[in-house]
Amino acid sequence: MSTASQSISTVDKDWWRGAVIYQIYPRSYQDSNGDGIGDLKGIAIRLPHIAALGVDAIWISPFFTSPMRDFGYDVSNYEDVDPIFGTLADFDVMMTEAHRLGIKVMIDLVLSHSSDHHPWFVESRSSKDNPKADWYVWADAKPDGTPPNNWLSIFGGSAWAWDPTRMQYYMHNFLISQPDLNLHNPEVQERLLDVVRFWLDRGVDGFRLDTINFYFHDRELRDNPALEPSRRNASTAPAVNPYNFQEHLYDKNRPENLKFLQRFRAVLDEYPAIAAVGEVGDSQRGLEIVGEYTSGNDKMHMCYAFEFLAPDPLSPERVEDVMEDFAEAAPDGWACWAFSNHDVMRHVSRWGSLVADRDALAKQYAALLLTLRGSVCLYQGEELGLTEADLAYQDLQDPYGIQFWPEFKGRDGCRTPMVWDSQVTQGGFSTVKPWLPVPVEHILRAVSVQHGDDNSVLEQYRRFLAFRKQHPAFAKGEIAFTEPQGDVLLYVRHYGDETILCMFNMSATEAAATLPEGSWQALAGHGFTSNNYGNQIDIPAWGAYFARLA
Repeated sequence: MSTASQSISTVDKDWWRGAVIYQIYPRSYQDSNGDGIGDLKGIAIRLPHIAALGVDAIWISPFFTSPMRDFGYDVSNYEDVDPIFGTLADFDVMMTEAHRLGIKVMIDLVLSHSSDHHPWFVESRSSKDNPKADWYVWADAKPDGTPPNNWLSIFGGSAWAWDPTRMQYYMHNFLISQPDLNLHNPEVQERLLDVVRFWLDRGVDGFRLDTINFYFHDRELRDNPALEPSRRNASTAPAVNPYNFQEHLYDKNRPENLKFLQRFRAVLDEYPAIAAVGEVGDSQRGLEIVGEYTSGNDKMHMCYAFEFLAPDPLSPERVEDVMEDFAEAAPDGWACWAFSNHDVMRHVSRWGSLVADRDALAKQYAALLLTLRGSVCLYQGEELGLTEADLAYQDLQDPYGIQFWPEFKGRDGCRTPMVWDSQVTQGGFSTVKPWLPVPVEHILRAVSVQHGDDNSVLEQYRRFLAFRKQHPAFAKGEIAFTEPQGDVLLYVRHYGDETILCMFNMSATEAAATLPEGSWQALAGHGFTSNNYGNQIDIPAWGAYFARLA
């Protein structure tokens, strides 16, 4: 491990607790070589923007060697960089620059499945008796030739694909080209942990684990039961997807995962100040699984579920319910909250389609997210208030969207290129036509337009992140809710001798709220304004108020 990596990693062993992590989707961040696709050199070029925001770490979506059927989430070599993103040397330069700027680097590991181009799978499918024959999930057909059970792929259709060479089915929770690894096999576990060590030895500060609850399947291959229609929701798959019709007891969420996560954590603990966040995708038991995976301080440091990535609109009651459900499900766990990422509609569009002043909405939601108990993931472009791009069918790249169009338009709308300069072609992302179009409405919100404008969403993100750092209660403190006052959400963050009241008017009209009992002193520097009349606070539409207990 490099000296630079050691020096940054030993500052705070618990740096992750309350950290703000900025997610980079590398295909769409910055193209440095004029091929229309973002790359690692491009990320290095734009790191000063991230440092100026004031975040603690970056999470980079997969950049490993891949045929790109699922744009990097189908890995064919876990220990190298795909040429479209650069080289391992480019990664090292990017990471060194991030560390120089005080930014930690987390990378995305996809351990539940690989690409069908991966040499492991090529060997596994070659026969039933090769050394890697059991490295993936294979099963015989039923006597009538149909798949072994009723499991469904989250990308549509059966979770089983027929292989004529082995005359067996293999399991794929996602695309047919993404076969599931068999983590019941100890050799597979060992090899995946070797991958973890490879990147830790290279100096990364942590990992985001993709689809963490998909690692194990039921050995007996039992059918999933039907899910009562009243219990269905669209938090992890669109409503038009029959994946929502099953209760996923056997194709994922298996108890064997706990021991593997303990092995994974043991590897991390061999290195200084490493952290990992897991993605838990389950529509019925998401928070319960987060509680299991973060319990005991011997598995994941933190996890995120899909409660705040779901279509359900935010309201004071919704926020309080989710936070209290998490506290009940994971009393000794730690959450990592996000409102947007590379898989869901951008939250300004998802929750603000009927809101006239989306900038005010974006500013309030940033403050809300950054004051909840837990760590935070920000998704590239949300600091600009970017909306979901409305793409034509012919511009789609996402196989998920192509499969379920037009009822579900896929994930391309949140993956369009970052916009840097409104005066430059393609918003400064590339000098050529990029892999996804750059919407005109995004160019009007480029960094160059918002930088220095105190009223912009970008400057409010910078301002509020600085405000958050001034008050440790936001990062490390406990949270306690008081009864909402109409559309006004109220909670208190407490840490050490600091107690801070947070009030959010989650409506399009001004609202009056009464301060709780106590001597409260209004805080400044957060970018919101309100009118005080004794213990009554008039909060503007989509506004907020913060005060410290004297």
